[in-house]
Amino acid sequence: MNRELLMLVEAISREKNVERDVVFGAVESALAQATKKLYQGEVDIRVSIDRESGDYDTFRRWVVVPDDAGLQNPDAEEMLMDAEDRVPGIQPGEFIEEQIESLPIGRIGAMAAKQVILQKIRDAEREMLLNEFLERGEKIFTGTVKRMDKGDIIVESGRVEGRLKRGEMIPKENLRNGDRVRAMIMEVDATLRGAPILLSRSAPEFMVELFRNEVPEIEQGLLEIKSCARDAGSRAKIAVLSHDKRVDPIGTCVGVRGTRVNAVTNELAGERVDIVLWSEDPAQFVIGALAPANVSSIMVDEEKHAMDVVVDEENLAIAIGRGGQNVRLASELTGWKINIMDAAESAQKQADESAVSRKLFMEKLDVDEEIANILIEEGFETLEEVAYVPLQEMLEIESFDEETVNELRSRAKDALLSQEIAREENVSKASEDLLSLDSITSELVDKLAQAGVHTRDDLADLAIDELTEITGQTAEEAKALIMKAREHWFTDGQE
Repeated sequence: MNRELLMLVEAISREKNVERDVVFGAVESALAQATKKLYQGEVDIRVSIDRESGDYDTFRRWVVVPDDAGLQNPDAEEMLMDAEDRVPGIQPGEFIEEQIESLPIGRIGAMAAKQVILQKIRDAEREMLLNEFLERGEKIFTGTVKRMDKGDIIVESGRVEGRLKRGEMIPKENLRNGDRVRAMIMEVDATLRGAPILLSRSAPEFMVELFRNEVPEIEQGLLEIKSCARDAGSRAKIAVLSHDKRVDPIGTCVGVRGTRVNAVTNELAGERVDIVLWSEDPAQFVIGALAPANVSSIMVDEEKHAMDVVVDEENLAIAIGRGGQNVRLASELTGWKINIMDAAESAQKQADESAVSRKLFMEKLDVDEEIANILIEEGFETLEEVAYVPLQEMLEIESFDEETVNELRSRAKDALLSQEIAREENVSKASEDLLSLDSITSELVDKLAQAGVHTRDDLADLAIDELTEITGQTAEEAKALIMKAREHWFTDGQE
C-alpha cells in the first residue's frame, strides 16, 4: 500500500505539473480529515508521510494558549499551566502532540480523498498561475467577460480571473459574456475563492494608467499626472505638470487632433475629460480646475483649507456645473474646499466678517468705529494680528502715528492675556470626563464653557446644530464629537 501511495503521488505530480510536496500535503490533509470523523468535537489532527518510504504517522494535537485567555475549544486547546506539566518550557502558540493509531488508506472514502487531493492540486495550480501573472507587474488587467456572479463580473485573462464588482463598473455600461474588458488592478487577495484579483473601471487610478499608456512622455518622466478626480462615465479632471519646458502638458495629453484623449474617452464609455495645468500656487490651481468658468476673484483661507471663489452671473452655472459636478470635481482634484459665489454674496460675506471684526476691535481694544474700520481696511481681522504683526507694518498705516500703534498693540496684548486667563479658568472648571475626550481642545472647552457646557453629559445632550453654533465646527465634526461624548452611555449600559 505504501508503494502504491508513492506511485500515486508521483503520477499526480507529473500529470498536474506540481511539486511532489504539494501532492503529499494533499494526501496528508485527506487522511487528517478522514481521521477527524472518528472523534467527537473539533479535534486537530496532523498526518506526516515519509517522502521516501511512504510510511505515515498520525497525531492528535492541542495548541497551547495563555492561562488568562481561557479555552475556546477544549478539544484542540490546552492551558499553559497544564501544558507545562507535560512539556516543561513550552510556550503559547506551540503544540502538544499525542500519536494515535493511523487510519489505513483503504478505509478512507475514495471519493472524499480524491476530492481533497484534487482541490489541493487546483489551489496550488491557481497560486502558481497568480504568482506568474503578478510577476509581470501589470497594472491594467485585460481579459474577457467569462460570467456574472451575484451582480459582479468575472473577467478571465489566460487562466487567471479577476472580479469587477458592480460598484466598480462604469454606470450604465452594459458588459456581456465574451466582451473584451480592461480594468485597473486595485487589490490582490489570494484568500478569495475563484477570482482573487479585484478590479475597477471607475477608480481615478484607472484613468491615470490609461493616460500613462497613451502618452509616452509620462513614462519618460517628461510629464506627470499630479491628481485625478472622476464621476465615472460622465466627467473627469486630471492635473498635469511638465518637467520639461519644451513640452506642453495639456497639448501633449490631448494629442494630435485629440487622438490621445479620445482613446481614453472611448475606453471609458465617452467620459469627458478636462485636462488642467497643475500649479504650486493653490489659488491658480483652483482657477484652472474650475475651467471652463472664468473666475473674477478668489479669497484663500489657509486655516480652514478653503477658498471663496467669486464669479459673475454668466459663469455661476458653469462654475457649479450640473448637480454641482464641476465644483465638486475641482475640489477633489485640488484638495481644497471651494465655495462658489457671485459678487453680491461675496460682498455680503465680507460685510458680515467685517462686522464681526469691527465689534471685536471696538470691544477688546476700546476704540471707536473709525479706528476699527481703519484696521479692517488695512487687512487686520484678529487681535493676534494687531498684537504681533511687525511694528513697521503698522507704522506704515497713514492714519496712525507711533503712539497710536504702540497703544493698540499694548491693548491687543492685554486683551489676549485676559482671554487666555479666562480660558484657563474655564478649562479648570470643566469636568475630567469632558477633558478626557480625544478630540477636545482648550479652545473648544472655552467656547463650550461660555455656553454653559461643563461636563461630558452636557456635551452629549447637545444637538448638532447647537454645537455648530457654539463652536463654529462643521456639522460632520460636531456630530463626531457628540457621538464620542455619548459613547459611555452605551458602554455603561452593557456592563
